[in-house]
Amino acid sequence: MILVADSGSSKTDWIITNSDSGTLEFTTKGINPFFINEREITRIFSQDSEIKKYAEQAKEVYFFGEGCSNPDKREMVSNGLSQIFKNAFINVENDAVGSAYATCGNSQGFTCVLGTGSNIAFYDGQEVQYGKHGLGFILGDEGSGAWFGKKLITSYLFGKMPKALKKDFKETYNIDKEVVIKNVYQRPLANIWLSSFTPFLSKHRNDPFTESLINEGLESFIRTHLIPYPDHRHFPCHFVGSVAWHFRDALEVICKKHHIKLGKVLSHPIKELTEYILKERVEV
Repeated sequence: MILVADSGSSKTDWIITNSDSGTLEFTTKGINPFFINEREITRIFSQDSEIKKYAEQAKEVYFFGEGCSNPDKREMVSNGLSQIFKNAFINVENDAVGSAYATCGNSQGFTCVLGTGSNIAFYDGQEVQYGKHGLGFILGDEGSGAWFGKKLITSYLFGKMPKALKKDFKETYNIDKEVVIKNVYQRPLANIWLSSFTPFLSKHRNDPFTESLINEGLESFIRTHLIPYPDHRHFPCHFVGSVAWHFRDALEVICKKHHIKLGKVLSHPIKELTEYILKERVEV
């Protein structure tokens, strides 16, 4: 039995492959080792009924997660998973690696993650080459759900949001400065809380204010993270994540403006990632 997981800060998509019973897909809470510890990782996953059901039968676990960007964080996640999947070989890699496998396969290209957070890497067909990005939602994450959440909240609190939008925003979320301060500075997982406001943009896609904000965020990601690569026009640029998927029409226009070859745009790369794992049996 093989388990493949694609995890962001908000949620983790799983596929279990069993030669006898086919495949099973399910979703659990997301994790990010920059914000939680090893014990919490074990607790989160061990409480899920599907994982409990198959934990002892698992022989291989391939986990690709946000925040698994250095050996210490990967080891933390691996140790947490080892407490659950006690009979399995466990491989942990960053979500950008999973994105590369799902979109590029064995070909060269850029792979970008636009979900709760944002990330980019170049894949040479064998290994992922990271850039100087990944500064998190406080210093970076341009174009991510957390970035859009920050922009919406500040425009609302500073009185820059149009009157009709402000009225709906207030009725939908009922927040004030105290609520924002508490959730951003005093409670854990502020990035997830900020990202929870992104659906407001989809709800008001026809409003010039929200459309301008969407374009600003995607443009900021492209200019900050992709264009600095000297050969960014020579290879396709693939995107995965909920933000990329929901705003793919705007993403297409911006990529065309900058003469960027837009590749695949996937909301949830778990199926393509699992297909690649089963074909290649990746051990990196």
